[in-house]
Amino acid sequence: MSIAEERPGDEHVRRVHVRAPGKVNLFLGVGDLDEDGYHELSTVFQAVSLYEDVVATPADDFTIAVSGVADPDAVPLDDRNLAMRAAKVLAAATGYDGGVHLDVRKSVPVAGGMGGGSADAAAALVACNALWRTGVDHNRLHELAARLGADVPFALMGGTAVGSGRGDVLTPALSRGRYEWVLVLDDEGLSTPSVYRAFDMVMAEDLQADPAGHAQRRSADPVQVPPSFFEALLSGDAFALGQSLRNQLQAGSFRLRPQLEELIDRVRDSVAVAGGIVSGSGPTVAFLCESATGADAVAERLREQGRTALRAHGPVRGAHVVSTES
Repeated sequence: MSIAEERPGDEHVRRVHVRAPGKVNLFLGVGDLDEDGYHELSTVFQAVSLYEDVVATPADDFTIAVSGVADPDAVPLDDRNLAMRAAKVLAAATGYDGGVHLDVRKSVPVAGGMGGGSADAAAALVACNALWRTGVDHNRLHELAARLGADVPFALMGGTAVGSGRGDVLTPALSRGRYEWVLVLDDEGLSTPSVYRAFDMVMAEDLQADPAGHAQRRSADPVQVPPSFFEALLSGDAFALGQSLRNQLQAGSFRLRPQLEELIDRVRDSVAVAGGIVSGSGPTVAFLCESATGADAVAERLREQGRTALRAHGPVRGAHVVSTES
């Protein structure tokens, strides 16, 4: 039903505000390229307290506005935008023939490897489901989320979870405690496809230069999450988890942006830092710290050096309704 078709006396939801978190990949194992052009992934996500806010209001068509970004051109306002696509996917799945206006307020870095676009999509699914009263349950929302991208289902779930397949098959992970993060942004984003291509190039070069050594190195650094990682996560010990952080994909990020490796090497051994890793495809670098006070100090030192450093903690809940107005 469109706005023009509303009947007098009908009570409709007029505004829905949904919040969804960004993420850090605590572990990211990347398999070889398969025949379909995809990599098998084994990852552990943690949702962190940098949020995307999406406000949905009724409209006859599908429109979107974005705020909170330094470069407005960095975020498309058409069907390339995951939030817009999410709304249309839900409408098609439920037979809803109206539209929506989405007001997206971004706090997660754009093209930073923290799943900001995926959080927008998850928030849009939840917001439109509530606005349109389509009654889609969580399992069905998860299925629709998986159509939009591998990280979107996790933005719905939140917390800490293991992702397998292409990253969208999720299992909640047992964890203990609150983890304190310092997230260091880069001036320019990285395209996820370009990072995977760079990763493939690094692997191919290593294989060609030393086939036997390449096989040994890949065997010693398995794609699957090792049991020791889950032990560290369950311990609640930031230092133990920090020493277990792993991102095989960051080999591609380092190829495209060598200064990321230099930053990790320089900061990782600082007092109060338990470990450092590129978040997803990057270029955001995530440093896990041993305490909130230590994380505040690390962030301040980085800012004094001219870096953009944000504070966050995890795990936090997934996409959820903050408020509704009728």
